[in-house]
Amino acid sequence: MQHEEIHITTEFIKLQDLLKFAGAVETGGQAKELIQAGMVTVNGEVCTMRGKKLRPGDSAQVEDRLVLTVR
Repeated sequence: MQHEEIHITTEFIKLQDLLKFAGAVETGGQAKELIQAGMVTVNGEVCTMRGKKLRPGDSAQVEDRLVLTVR
């Protein structure tokens, strides 16, 4: 499983934007499908809200292949 730290300079980043920024998906449509299919967890819980705000210290996991930690 791949682990990446994503450094942001804002207060938060939306889940769909995090997935695009990290290169886990190419488009917002792909992010929407992945999130709504229940394939993304935020802080260990399935999240189906693509506008979920992640702040430094939060983490998102895409299936069993990628873990993104916001810093």
